[in-house]
Amino acid sequence: MDEDVSIYVNEIQAISAVPRILETVAAMTGLRFACIAHVTATSWTTCAVHDRLDFGLKPGDQLDISTTICQEVHETLQPVIIDSVRHSERYRDHPTPRLYGFQSYFSIPIFRPDGFYFGTLCGIDPEPARLTDAGTVSALSLFAELISRQLETERSLRAARTALFSERETAELREQFIAVLGHDLRTPLGAILNGADLLKLRSTDPATLQVVERIRRSARRMAGLVDDVVDFTRGRMGSGIALDLRRHEDIGPLLEQVVDELRAAYPNRRLVTAIAPGMSLRCDAQRLAQLLSNLLKNALVHGAPERPIIVKAHIDDSSFVLEVSNEGADLSPAMIDQLFKPYWRASSRAGDEGLGLGLYIVDQIARGHDGAIRVESAGGRTSFIFSMPAE
Repeated sequence: MDEDVSIYVNEIQAISAVPRILETVAAMTGLRFACIAHVTATSWTTCAVHDRLDFGLKPGDQLDISTTICQEVHETLQPVIIDSVRHSERYRDHPTPRLYGFQSYFSIPIFRPDGFYFGTLCGIDPEPARLTDAGTVSALSLFAELISRQLETERSLRAARTALFSERETAELREQFIAVLGHDLRTPLGAILNGADLLKLRSTDPATLQVVERIRRSARRMAGLVDDVVDFTRGRMGSGIALDLRRHEDIGPLLEQVVDELRAAYPNRRLVTAIAPGMSLRCDAQRLAQLLSNLLKNALVHGAPERPIIVKAHIDDSSFVLEVSNEGADLSPAMIDQLFKPYWRASSRAGDEGLGLGLYIVDQIARGHDGAIRVESAGGRTSFIFSMPAE
């Protein structure tokens, strides 16, 4: 594979959402082959593939551009969509469908935001399919735009990471890095979520809806990871986690809401609360909710699945105390010493559970409230206890 072409393949391969996008496109259209290809006037290169036809193409494989309809898309910069080759006056005698054995086909151009023609989102199937209705065309165009935005985000992140190595630009890059994460990632994530919501409204197919829901969950998790990295960056670069301290006459309902959201996300787990009513507190309510959410997620990951997780909150003398407890193996003193360090994860944590920043951010939120977080672990019960001045 040509070195220059490999850059484009690697760009697509670096986008974690691409497999889900292709899976959703295949489920939505009914086509069993979908791919993203980098296309120039002289080359056609596979960048990512969803293949249930055993077509045989892998990332990096190339086709003779003159044998593809994508050549026409490259020349006209317009999509080509075919429901049925045999019923198409324009393509029934075209050599490409006979060569590759397809009846239904689509090829949607992918442009970078600066107008650079990257390639196409395309799909084929030996059987005819309804592809030209307005809803399907709109959804395919949306997915091509999502891929374009993700490509630009990857380029921005690479540029930011490279520039961060220069000490002379550290102060400026701090804000640039946060801006890249806060804007360039949140914008395409929002587009993915909006696109998933659109597909959910327009589809009644159970398989498609299942894939759409997986995309929504993945996008929400990615958004949470972005928020964690932004908070971490601000904390490490000196500006600290931003707090909006205000007086709240009853913080209890907000804490109950956080617990209810985790109950809905983990319906097979038991979460028990003992939250005192009428607790007046000067705090950043949303950050306090984030602190509780991170502690609960940690307990859900590490606690014994069959045992309840207990959430307690009360004002004791002049201190507000929030405690999250789970049952399971005791933590050693050495492990407790590591818990609040960034990027540290216990060996019991699954590899895809996060970046290891959740407890670090808990500690930063606690410090921002002039409070502290401590851990007690003995007798098969582990408790994370946050306390802060109530006045």
